[in-house]
Amino acid sequence: MKMDKNEVSKILREMAILLELSDANPFKIRAFENAARVIEGLDQDLEAVVNAKKLREIKGIGETISHVITDLVQTGSSKEYLSLKKKIHPGLLEMISIQGVGPKRAKILFKKRHIKSVAELEKACQQHNIAKLEGFGEKSELNILKGIEDLKKHKEIIPYPLALYEAEKIKSHLLKSADIERIEIAGSLRRRKEFVKDIDLLVSSSKPEKIMKAFTKYSGVERILADGETKSSVVLKAGMNADLRVVSDKEFPYALLYFTGSKEHNTEMRSIAKLRHLKLNEYGLFKGTKRIPCKNEEAVFKTLGLEFIEPELRENLGEIEAAGSKKLPKGLVELTDLRGTFHNHTTESDGVATLEQMVARAQKMGLEYLGISDHSQSAYYAKGLKPDRVKKQFKEIDKLNEKIHNFKILKGSEVDILPDGSLDFEDSLLSEFDFVIASVHSKFNMSEKEMTQRVIRAIKNKYVTMIGHPTGRLIPSREPYPINLYELVDAAADHGKAMELNANPHRFDIDWKISKYAKSKKVAVSINPDAHSTEGLEDLAYGVGIARKGWLTKGDVLNTRSTEEILKFLKSYK
Repeated sequence: MKMDKNEVSKILREMAILLELSDANPFKIRAFENAARVIEGLDQDLEAVVNAKKLREIKGIGETISHVITDLVQTGSSKEYLSLKKKIHPGLLEMISIQGVGPKRAKILFKKRHIKSVAELEKACQQHNIAKLEGFGEKSELNILKGIEDLKKHKEIIPYPLALYEAEKIKSHLLKSADIERIEIAGSLRRRKEFVKDIDLLVSSSKPEKIMKAFTKYSGVERILADGETKSSVVLKAGMNADLRVVSDKEFPYALLYFTGSKEHNTEMRSIAKLRHLKLNEYGLFKGTKRIPCKNEEAVFKTLGLEFIEPELRENLGEIEAAGSKKLPKGLVELTDLRGTFHNHTTESDGVATLEQMVARAQKMGLEYLGISDHSQSAYYAKGLKPDRVKKQFKEIDKLNEKIHNFKILKGSEVDILPDGSLDFEDSLLSEFDFVIASVHSKFNMSEKEMTQRVIRAIKNKYVTMIGHPTGRLIPSREPYPINLYELVDAAADHGKAMELNANPHRFDIDWKISKYAKSKKVAVSINPDAHSTEGLEDLAYGVGIARKGWLTKGDVLNTRSTEEILKFLKSYK
């Protein structure tokens, strides 16, 4: 199968790791790492660029890498990639996915202890055979064991965007059939969970056998697990399971409700039906043996005396009681409600797109303002800006603001919260920014009390606008550091600060469970993409899904405000 730019970028990154494991030239390794970032942030259609033979015109794409990319895009494979993979034991790549084990350490473990799998590494750590290796120690052993435990826990987790991408491809494939009456993506994907375990699709048709055949013959199927008349299960080449169920069109509304879930929500819904002397299941809503006709889900909820509950809310966390008393939030936030956004990086720090490119993409998306927040000086690994570079960027933003019309670039910074809770820039410089996002990027091993006090001290700084990705989690590789989010929200409420909902699919931080509490405390939530490329701005759509799960409406979200309203809000920090 041909590959898109995200798949190509992933292969290039893997090739960089394979080259490092092969003791290749450091410049060659870096070239593949840079190429991966360039392709990931590419604004143009990669296939069109390849077909026009214009890859070499892109800065950072040399002749060798150009050939690799061309092969991946046109054939879905690469001789160079396959050759590299043959040289490296596959277990080493899995070892690298453990938090605390990079290519350098994997090479040492392989050469000094002949370890070539996660299972062997776990055993060696348990027997304390790693601590004596140079560059490791007892603490390293404990961290590796924790990393292995996290890896096992998250092995079957699929990031939301990847699952959605594959589900949409299957849906498009099935829609080629004229025998489909209705089709929906169901399950946790429809509820917009942060991550999922598989894909669920529901179809209504009078010819289920034809739909099943089209599903099992789909080119993205690796193997068939079950092939039935109304339900089939497959494993996709993308490495996840997908289930398809076909029902009659009369059954579709009830089946959609049931297969959307959650399990806990469905259980409570059946109890509500029972109180009304009705029976609810995936086949219908029944009074005795007679099915009550409902054209859609809305009709099912109405028949049960409930307001329609949006799929994102169906987690049995008070939504059914609210629907019964007509207290559901009115008008959950929509992507079209967002007028601008904060937390965006450029090539000045660790982004792959220039200031001009980021602004152009934001304008194309219909936004009215864009906050630029490159890293502060302590983030040396991300080319953090020192004060003199900050002043230079200010001038560039001022020049661009003069050129563009009906759009505002806001000067900001993602400033590190240092271990003692102080900030990475002096107040005199912080006062010159339009906004400041304060984030933790170091020393994650503090106690909950210490970390909470650390971040609350930052909240108390008058120039801080909002707290970025408050738990530091990375889905699925890094667990949140210990922190009391309720105390953080309370502090934000007391000091008039906002909380970030980081829309990057590897973060979704704060998560939807705490958003509801922020709403109750009237703390504004800002949906930010943490974009490091122009494409990263599109992550706003995922953030909206998480915000909806947290019961947030347009009025609860900071960046639904107009430019004029935002400037007024930001002036309060001066």
